[in-house]
Amino acid sequence: MSGRQRQRASSRAPRTNAPPRSPSPTGPAAPPNARRIAGHIGLAVLGAAVGIAGTLVQGALFPGGLLLALAASAGLFLGGRVFTGTQLGALAPALGWFIAVIVLLGGRPEGDYVFGDEIGLTLFMLGGMIVAVMCATMSRLSYPAMDRGRPGT
Repeated sequence: MSGRQRQRASSRAPRTNAPPRSPSPTGPAAPPNARRIAGHIGLAVLGAAVGIAGTLVQGALFPGGLLLALAASAGLFLGGRVFTGTQLGALAPALGWFIAVIVLLGGRPEGDYVFGDEIGLTLFMLGGMIVAVMCATMSRLSYPAMDRGRPGT
């Protein structure tokens, strides 16, 4: 061996006789984390608030309000996905949104309900569900353009 190869081999970190550790479980097998659970509950509450606000806005200002309500829903679902980095991050606010909209569909004993017309109701419900599914089933999150070297370093 040449001197250069010996020098490179000797500069490595010293080996220990410690047994290898098994990797910690991820995904559904990971132990519950209180911060993650609180974050998902907070996203579900935000989803309910956006659903209630969207219901009122789309009923009051039909074409523009519907687009505004769907854009707010899409922003929340995508923001939840980016915030948590998981599909559940998009589904938690979608679940809160869906429950709030279904409760508002029930109406009141007087026969009134929040939605103004049937086409707005249909477009808001279908559009919100389509946006939620799109945000939840995205293949990967985009990474920032500034790459700091090799992955894993």
